[in-house]
Amino acid sequence: MGQRMSTKTKSPPLLATLTPSPFRRLFATGLQMVLGVFLLFSGFGNGSTTLGLKLFLIGIGIFVILNGMRLYKATSTRLELTRDGLFDGNGRVLARLADIKKVDRGLLAFKPSQGFLVVLNTRTGRAWAPGLWWRFGRQLGVGGVTSPGEGKYMAEQLQFLVAARDDADLAPPDP
Repeated sequence: MGQRMSTKTKSPPLLATLTPSPFRRLFATGLQMVLGVFLLFSGFGNGSTTLGLKLFLIGIGIFVILNGMRLYKATSTRLELTRDGLFDGNGRVLARLADIKKVDRGLLAFKPSQGFLVVLNTRTGRAWAPGLWWRFGRQLGVGGVTSPGEGKYMAEQLQFLVAARDDADLAPPDP
């Protein structure tokens, strides 16, 4: 017997998804882990450095390793674009469509690698999923260890949604 979907819990259809590339995910995590271990060995192994420098190297090494673990966990999900806005795979709202001012994919935009920048109308809290997205003030950066093709497609779909919304706002009311 097939499963039936309840109409009460029906979610809007996905217009685009942005999934982290498995190779990029492992490469970025591995690079951070190797750097962290190198910093730890430098902090513990070199006898000719001062105690302050050793503690600094150990602290930075621990931070980099923990950040690598956070990156691996954050990139275990995907981003989803619906007509309501941009969400992560766990349902967390990154940006509602009504709050998006514009999408910037330009060469000089302050955006993640292989990604795009979403400018919001209102300030939001800071948040960060390493390798996938970040949000600071009125800006949401999407990208990192993601596929360039999927990122471009999602940005284009988001631009179309914003343009359609703005055109509907400018249209005169029906008599």
